[in-house]
Amino acid sequence: MAEIQLQRVGKSYDGKTMAVRDLDLHCPQGEMLALLGPSGCGKSSTLKMVAGIEPISSGAILFDGVDVSRQGSAARNVAMVFEDYSLYPHMSTYDNIAFPLRIRGTPHNELKKRVDGVVAMLGLGDLLAEPVRSLSGGAQQRVSIGRALVRDPALVMFDEPLSHLDADQKVMLRTEIRRLQTTAGLTSVLVTHDQTEAMAMADRIAVMSQGLLQQVGSPEALYHAPANLFVAGFIGESPMNFFAAVHTGSQLALRDLPGCALALDRLDLQAHAQDITLGIRPEDIVIGAAATGTDALPLQVRVLDRECCGDRDVLRVAAGEVVFHIEQPAPCAVRPGDVLPCGLPLSRLHAFDTASGRSLGARRSAC
Repeated sequence: MAEIQLQRVGKSYDGKTMAVRDLDLHCPQGEMLALLGPSGCGKSSTLKMVAGIEPISSGAILFDGVDVSRQGSAARNVAMVFEDYSLYPHMSTYDNIAFPLRIRGTPHNELKKRVDGVVAMLGLGDLLAEPVRSLSGGAQQRVSIGRALVRDPALVMFDEPLSHLDADQKVMLRTEIRRLQTTAGLTSVLVTHDQTEAMAMADRIAVMSQGLLQQVGSPEALYHAPANLFVAGFIGESPMNFFAAVHTGSQLALRDLPGCALALDRLDLQAHAQDITLGIRPEDIVIGAAATGTDALPLQVRVLDRECCGDRDVLRVAAGEVVFHIEQPAPCAVRPGDVLPCGLPLSRLHAFDTASGRSLGARRSAC
């Protein structure tokens, strides 16, 4: 497997608008790197450039230190796993997996050895004679993965591999892909818009927006120490709550909550700005008796509604005209219409420059 480097890679389809701008990325050998972002962020363009499907407009792409920017897809030995499986429905499981080797003229003994190894790795032994059109979606995707791996590729690229699967199949297959990737030491790039998928499967995640890399790091680092407002709002099943604030002398006053302020020296800011956005995760907010006597910014809130999410309840609350979310372990003895105290622990607050979006730091240590 290869080590992949992108050096100031750019892509423009019309010579004017940049779909990807000055992208620097490093995927060490044996790592799974996820490209995560909303539609139009540039992740699919990046995938195509790395795979050799689309030419780059600027920069360089290196495999094991060798510039492959002008090489085609076949020369790079990149295998692809797509969301729609890309299998031959009339062929058997065995024939689908063996197909890439047959068209290369691989000797029979070598072909059988490699197919048998992949089949054993993926647990497909009972399905070898079955036409793939008769298999479940999860089984078809395993066959697709097998066909990619049998080539002994330098890099495996997963393009939204779980999008068409039911919820239970998604959980099962993402665990299986992660196990396989770790066990075999596959250098892999996962392209997805699903943050749960990225955080469950990847060693590191590169978050993109509007063609720009926003942050790259471990799932824990992105969740607990977001580099900017975009990452803070994009990462997290329940989005981070944001509160507009303004720097007034030695205090930080919340714009939409008159009389609500805190001393700046109570926050460990690495930089300062006139307009600041404070952020806090819904699960970090404390309510009721737990909110009193804590090193927290106190608020009085009214419960608007409650959503049951299994092991947790999500409360939508209002402090004045400001609406935000709180997560509590289920069952939560709170009902719509209740008025209760809550606290925003200072040790859990994030601070961002409102104008640039960049993080100003917080008291919470990064993972």
